[in-house]
Amino acid sequence: MSSDAISVAVLSLHDSKESKAICNAVEALGHDPEWLRESNTIVHMADGEVRLHPDVDVVANRMLLSNTDQPSEHIGVAETVAALRPTLNDPHATALASHKIASATRLVRAGLPVPETVFALSGDHLNRYRGRFGPEAVYKTAIGTHGGGAWKVKTSDPLSSMVGQRRAFLQELVGVGDRTPRDVRVYVVDGSAVGSMTRYAAESDWRTNVSRGGSVEDATESLPDRVAEMACEASAVLGLDYAGVDLIEGTNGWYILEVNPTAGFRGLYAATGVSPAPYIAKLAIERGGGSVDDALVSDLSATLDDSIPSCMPMKEPTASDEPVVIGLTEQVVINGTRGNRTVIGRCDTGAARTVVDLEVAADIGAGPIHTLSRTDRSGRSRPVVDLVLGIGGIQHTVEAHIEDRSRRDHPLVLGRDVLKHYQLDVSRRIETGSSFDPVDDNDE
Repeated sequence: MSSDAISVAVLSLHDSKESKAICNAVEALGHDPEWLRESNTIVHMADGEVRLHPDVDVVANRMLLSNTDQPSEHIGVAETVAALRPTLNDPHATALASHKIASATRLVRAGLPVPETVFALSGDHLNRYRGRFGPEAVYKTAIGTHGGGAWKVKTSDPLSSMVGQRRAFLQELVGVGDRTPRDVRVYVVDGSAVGSMTRYAAESDWRTNVSRGGSVEDATESLPDRVAEMACEASAVLGLDYAGVDLIEGTNGWYILEVNPTAGFRGLYAATGVSPAPYIAKLAIERGGGSVDDALVSDLSATLDDSIPSCMPMKEPTASDEPVVIGLTEQVVINGTRGNRTVIGRCDTGAARTVVDLEVAADIGAGPIHTLSRTDRSGRSRPVVDLVLGIGGIQHTVEAHIEDRSRRDHPLVLGRDVLKHYQLDVSRRIETGSSFDPVDDNDE
């Protein structure tokens, strides 16, 4: 690299394609990439000075807050780095955008339209407003990702103000007629839209997330100018340097659904053939005092290079890398839209999906059912719902089968969708009376 090359770091503790693509784009633009991870990042305070290692000029923040149990820890790491180096997507702005209610409040105060929404700290108050939203409404957790923590609820469904450890809210179900559920994502970098796509829900689902099987098509040229402008304004209101802004068209116009500070690139690239990575890299390099060739940025954006970057730090084994061990049976907290229940679940490595008993699912308000799935063993179709499970303080959102397990020993079977996060010790068992009875956490 040349002597005037800018050192750009991507702050991200997970192996995402987006982080790899930004690092590769920085190098392709003639500058020095670094990847700030657990294996190489050190903050050293001594003799009245604070040093950051690796020593970089500017940082692109891609710390995920929506799928971690300890977002404050991630915010603290990002705030520490931001106190030492110029940081794109300031940690405060990222935290604000990651909370759907906090960000929507700012958007409405700035004159931008969002669907009618009610956020209440009491389930009683939330249920009192339910009638305002017609026969169907959207029920979401304030923090969530990939469509997890989002349900379509009917008027008769009683609601809780919390799902697991996360606050929930009620929102108008926006759409036009009977057409396939769809929304638009606009990717904004430095106040400009670099690409837009329409996302369509998969069959038998209403959520448009690509991670849930949704399809996409290019909307960059067909999207009304005002909608792209709304996306850019939303990003600016929340103080973000780059973001994926989701909007939806209703009978009375367009609304902003949410602003994602760590939006993925895969769907956008598949739809438009444009990768946001070189544009983010360009902004970071310029923020650090460097310069880039705009034509080269445009050329590079035609490829999503998410190969392993040359700056990938070597991983040092630590005690924290050891998987958490669970037994053949474990105490599990199952969370639904109107409450939770603690039961004894049994682990089954032969089951791809977690299975919950019909009566337990009804009791906690699991659902609504968003698809039917044919089982591998019996060939029967079973309904699938989203469940939030808590095991030893760690929460998982999974798509679980529902079946009548009243004749079985355990109301919950943990499948590979959960077990992949753990090491199974079949010699360990937890049994407390009937596994269908609520477990008393204080029972000794």
